[in-house]
Amino acid sequence: MQKSLSLWNFFTIGFGAIIGTGWVLLVGDWMILGGGPIAAIVAFALGAVMLLPSGAVFGELTSAIPISGGIVEYVDRSMGKIPSYITGWMLILGNVILCPWETIAISMLVSDMFGQMIPAINSVKLYTIMGADVYLILTIISLIVALFVIRINFNGAASVAKLQGFLTKALLTGMCLAMVISIIKGSPSNALPLFSQVTGPGGLTTDVNGFVTGILAVIVITPFFYVGFDTIPQQAEEASENLDWKKFGRIIGLSLMASGAFYCICIYAFGTIIPWEEFIKSEVPALACLKSIGMYFYLPMLIIATLGPLGPMNSFYAAGARIMLAMGRKELLPSSFAKLDPKKGTPRTANIVLAGLTLIGPFLGKNMLLPLINVSSLAFVFACMMVSIACFRMRTTEPDLVRPYKVPGGRAGIMVAIICGAFIIGLLVVPFSPAAMSWVEWVIALGWLGVGMLLMTVKKRSSVTKL
Repeated sequence: MQKSLSLWNFFTIGFGAIIGTGWVLLVGDWMILGGGPIAAIVAFALGAVMLLPSGAVFGELTSAIPISGGIVEYVDRSMGKIPSYITGWMLILGNVILCPWETIAISMLVSDMFGQMIPAINSVKLYTIMGADVYLILTIISLIVALFVIRINFNGAASVAKLQGFLTKALLTGMCLAMVISIIKGSPSNALPLFSQVTGPGGLTTDVNGFVTGILAVIVITPFFYVGFDTIPQQAEEASENLDWKKFGRIIGLSLMASGAFYCICIYAFGTIIPWEEFIKSEVPALACLKSIGMYFYLPMLIIATLGPLGPMNSFYAAGARIMLAMGRKELLPSSFAKLDPKKGTPRTANIVLAGLTLIGPFLGKNMLLPLINVSSLAFVFACMMVSIACFRMRTTEPDLVRPYKVPGGRAGIMVAIICGAFIIGLLVVPFSPAAMSWVEWVIALGWLGVGMLLMTVKKRSSVTKL
C-alpha cells in the first residue's frame, strides 16, 4: 500500500471524519433532547472524555501493530477468530452506515438551504419511505457527491488525505464564524433556562424531566458524533516511512479532544446567538438564525455546511474498506477482499462493495437519520470495548511486544476504557434507559449481525469443502 500519510494527515483524517454536518443540521435536536444547550455541552464534553481512554487504547495497539484494519488483528490475537469476526463485522456496520447517512444529510441540506430559492429541487417526488418524501433532483445531487468520494477513494490514500486537509480548514472556519457571531450578536443569558421541556418543528420533544437526565439523553448519542477517531488506525499501514509512532499514539486522542472542543464551542455559540427556546423552532435552526441576522453570515456558513458531509463520508469509506481488507487477509471474508489494486494500492473488492452501499443512501429518506445514529453508536462502542479488552489481554499474552506508545495509567487506564464502553452500551440496550434503542434500530442491528453469522457459516463450510 502507498506509504504517504504524515501525522497531520492522520489528524485531519480523524478530525474530518468526526466533524461532518451534525453541528449544523442537528444542533437544535441536541438542545431539544437535553432540554437546553448547557446539558448538550456537558454531554458532548463528557462523551469525549469517556472515549479518550479508547483512543489511547487504539494508539497503543496501532503504534505496536501498524497494519490496515488492525482491529481485526488485535482481537484475533487475543481472543480468537469468532470474536475477531464479530468485532470487525460490527465495526464495518458502524463505519459503513456513515457513508449512506451523509448522502441523506446532503439531500436534507440542499433541500433546506436551496429549496425556497430553487423550487424545482423539490418538484419531482419519487416516493415516500417511513413518512419522508424522496425527490428526484435531490437524489441525483447526492449520487453525484457520493460518486466523487468513491472516485477519490479508488485513487488511494494520498487523495483521501488531501481532501481531508482542505475540509478540516473549512470546518474550523465555520466554528470560528459561529463564535464570532455569538460574541457580536448574542448573549450568555440566551442559553438559559438551564432546563426546559420543549418540542421542535419536526415533533421531536424533550422526553426527560430534569437537567441530569437531559445530559444522559444526549450523552448516549455522542459516540455517533465521535465515530471517526477509529479511522486513524485503520489506515496505519499507509503511514510514511519515517513516522514517529509515539506521537502517532497521541494524535488519536488529540483529534478526539479537538472534536469535543469544536462541538462544545458550536453548541454554545448557536445557543447564545438568540434565546435557545426560540432558536430550536426552525427546521435547520443554525442556518435559519444566521439568515435572519444577515446574508454575509449565512452564505459562508451555507458553503461550509454543504462541504461538511464530504469529510466523514471520505474517511469512513476509506476506513470501512480497510477493515474489509483486514478481514479478507485473516480469511474472515472471501479472499477477494484481501486483494489490492495493482496500480493504486487500494482494497479493490472492498471499494466496490462500499460504493454500492454508499449509493443506496440517497434513496432511504431523511427519517432514517436517527435510527442509523443509534445503530452506528452501538456498533462503534462495541468495537471500541472489544479492542480495549484485547489491549488488556495482550499486556499479559504479549508482554514483550514493542509499544512505542502506551495507555496512560497502564492496565487501570485500559480498564477505564472497558468500563466506559460497557456503560454507553448499557444506556443503548437496557429497556428502561432514557436512550434505549427502538425496534427499528434493533431490527437493523440484529439483521446485520444475522447476515454476518450467515456469511461466517458459509465461509466455514466452503473451507471444509476445499479440505
